[in-house]
Formats: sequence, structure tokens, C-alpha cells
Amino acid sequence: MDIKVECSNFKIFLKDQIKNKEIEFKIVDIDQLVIPPIQREISESLVEKLKESIEEIGFIDPIDVVLNKEGKYEVINGQHRLQAVTILNITKIPVFVFPYEYRDYVLLLNIEKIPTLRDKAHQAFSIFNDYLQNNPNLKEYLLDKKIEEAYYITLGIIIDKYQDRKFPGYAFERILKKVDFFLDLELKDAIIEREKRANILLKAKEVLNQKYEELGISNSLVKQVIISKAFQNTYGRNVRNISDDFYTVFDKLIKEIPKLNITEEDLL
Repeated sequence: MDIKVECSNFKIFLKDQIKNKEIEFKIVDIDQLVIPPIQREISESLVEKLKESIEEIGFIDPIDVVLNKEGKYEVINGQHRLQAVTILNITKIPVFVFPYEYRDYVLLLNIEKIPTLRDKAHQAFSIFNDYLQNNPNLKEYLLDKKIEEAYYITLGIIIDKYQDRKFPGYAFERILKKVDFFLDLELKDAIIEREKRANILLKAKEVLNQKYEELGISNSLVKQVIISKAFQNTYGRNVRNISDDFYTVFDKLIKEIPKLNITEEDLL
């Protein structure tokens, strides 16, 4: 015997077994859904695969949302699925409505596609900027559970605010992990410090690009080799902890890069 339940006139709630929070399940019009700026950029190839999957087996994986202050449902996990159903002209889809306080945590853990460094930087700066606008007196280090690495904020300023989308963050990442941490500053002051650090990285990029062009090797991975060798020449190999602060480290690197003599052995 087939059973059909019409849920349009009542609500269905699931209860989280750990935090005992209620999560609502409902069907909504896609016009009610919005993508927050914290989300990563759309992958067209992933959208196409999802579209083919939905056409083959239907829409079986509800999108995760939170209800925002404007009465819209923000997509915190599922923007690619939303894009796919939009292309297919599907107007209603199932969603799980999470408590709003889950928003930043779910966005951080969203694994719909493996995020690039640029994705992580974009997401981190969006979260940082959101808190800056709404709670400028919050200490930056209190964002450590919402932002995976502090240096993502610095890179996010370069990529999003300064619109340098080709910044070679991968070349500097290993060093940034050692010197760019969460700040014991209120966000209204932290943004000033972050912008200063971003500007230092842009200076390092200029020097790096000059050395890269000088070498005449058309492989962007060489940039990582250049930075790695400059760091090794300054601090030695396999250094885990550095006593120098952010500015001292990058000042030394900026001075060291032009002196480098890159050999074929360095590129192996």
C-alpha cells in the first residue's frame, strides 16, 4: 500500500541527538533561497554532474539553509545543487532549516568540492568582514573556530578587497603558517593590521615576480621554489618555529630573493 503524506499545512522537525536542537524539514520555492557571499565560487563541472544526477535519480539530497533577518533562506551547504535545479527549471526543493547559529560552522565545513586556497581565503575574509560590520569590538582570536587559519584573512584581503585574484598565495603559505596567527585585537583594529600585512605580501610578490621573469621559466610552481629557497637561505632547512615576527620575516625574504641563484637542482 502506497502512503502519501501532504506536508504543506504542518511542520516536520528532526531533533539533533547531540545538542538536542530542532532542525526543520520543508519544501520551499527556490526564489526564497539566497547564496551568502561567504560561499565559494561555482564549479561549472560539478554543477553539470549534479544536473545529470538529478535527471537520472531525482533530487534526493536536501539543501542546508538558515533563515536570515530578511526572511530569506541562506544556503549554507548546497549552492551547486541549487544551481543545478535552477538550470533544470525546478521551482520547489526540500531543505533542512538549521538554527542560525550553525551558519558559520557549516559554511566552514562545507565539502561539496575540495576548496582551493583562494576559496578558503575568500570564505575567511567574508566571515571576518561580516563580524567586523556587526561586532567591531570582538577580538579577532575569537573567530578561530569559524576560520581555519588566520592567514586566510590576510590573503582574503588581497584577493577580495584588493582584487588581486592571481596572487600566488601557494608560494607563501608554508611561511604564513609559521608567522601569521590570530590577533589579540578588536576587529576594528585587526582590519588595519591585516591590511598592513597584505601590503607587505604584495611587495614580496613584486620582488618574486621580478626574479621569476629573470629566470625565464614558464612554470608558476617555480615561484614556490624561489620563496622556499629564500627562506632556507635565511633561516635554514626544516625550521618549525621562528622567533622573528611577521614583518621581520618578510623584510628578510624581500631582501634575499633578488640575491638568489636558482639552479636546475633546486627545481627537481
